[in-house]
Order: sequence, then structure tokens, then C-alpha cells
Amino acid sequence: MLKTSRIGRVTLDGQLVGYWDREAARLEAIAAASRFGWQRRRILRKAADARAKAERSRQREAARSPAAQPTEA
Repeated sequence: MLKTSRIGRVTLDGQLVGYWDREAARLEAIAAASRFGWQRRRILRKAADARAKAERSRQREAARSPAAQPTEA
């Protein structure tokens, strides 16, 4: 009999972590190529916001994992 392994469910927060990390990396690349300092600062602020959103989703995802749930005594 074949055992099928069940793939873990990907939650929205799990997807958002990857999205915001990629978006921050993209914005940082744009900032590195920007010509003016004010553009660079603005784009880096957006990248920092994206990193903060990724961290918030990462924390939600960690709180959702079964290992993080307290056991009842």
C-alpha cells in the first residue's frame, strides 16, 4: 500500500512572507540604481516597510504552527 504524504497547507501569511521579502529586495535594487538621494531614501523607506510587513506575517505564521501552541494540563 502506498503512503501519500500530505503537503502542509500554505496559508496567506506564509505566501505574504515570501512576497514582501521579494518586494523589499526589488525595491533595494531599485534604490541602489537611483540617481537622486531623495529617490533612494524614499524607496529605501518603502523597502523597510515591506520588511516590516514580512516580519509581521512571519510572526503570525509562527504563532499558527502547532509547536507554538501551549499544551493543556
